[in-house]
Amino acid sequence: MRQNTTQRFALAAALALAIGGVHAHDGKAHTGGIPSTANKAVTADFDIVHTKISTEKNIATFHMAVSGKAGKSTPAATGKLAGSDVFSYVWPTTIDPYEVGFEKGAGILAMAVTAHPDFDDTPLYDENGDGKLDNDGNLWHSHWVVLKPNEACGPGALGVVDIPEGSKPRLPKTWPGFPILLDSPGWSPTLNAETIEVKVPFDDIGVVTAGSFDGVTAGLRVNASVHAPLLCVVDVFKVASGNLSLPGKPNQ
Repeated sequence: MRQNTTQRFALAAALALAIGGVHAHDGKAHTGGIPSTANKAVTADFDIVHTKISTEKNIATFHMAVSGKAGKSTPAATGKLAGSDVFSYVWPTTIDPYEVGFEKGAGILAMAVTAHPDFDDTPLYDENGDGKLDNDGNLWHSHWVVLKPNEACGPGALGVVDIPEGSKPRLPKTWPGFPILLDSPGWSPTLNAETIEVKVPFDDIGVVTAGSFDGVTAGLRVNASVHAPLLCVVDVFKVASGNLSLPGKPNQ
């Protein structure tokens, strides 16, 4: 009898994992979102096992969990902007970039949490509290980025959309001045053990709940010539869905 009960519990647990309704990382159960199988071939702190967006009132919480310690690795400093690396946790969405201050239909809007020791792109914020605004790019911080396929970044690669010289597109008030579609809104990410989260307020939370999303961990690189394409995705560590199909639905 005890053996049969044990088998039933084991089967129930296996079925729950198989249908994706409940899954676990670091011993904690998580519901909904996009479950991903851990992959030992991926560096653990970028090995996505769970991606989710949930909302409460006008706040959207962007959540990701990895098989290791979130944020453990940051790029090695090179001492210069040109050719420097960026590590990132990214939530590509179907939200129109217009909703956060860019032109309508400008590309794929993504929330990104990034670290890059060679430059600072949050000129309004002093993340390390030392009284200086231009020296803390190595600390994890959030951005809105607009992405598009860009063959100049490599076959099938994505890049942050460049702003052509002389053009004046619609930009968020907290645009940091780089000639790309990048915003530095100042929403502080929370990194706790295997999870990383960002809470983002919206004027209309309906644009979030009506959309879909995916999860990506990736390395980006600043062009060695510091010209367009300025910032390219050069190394995709892992995609939550496996194929960037944006299958996730907020609150599901």
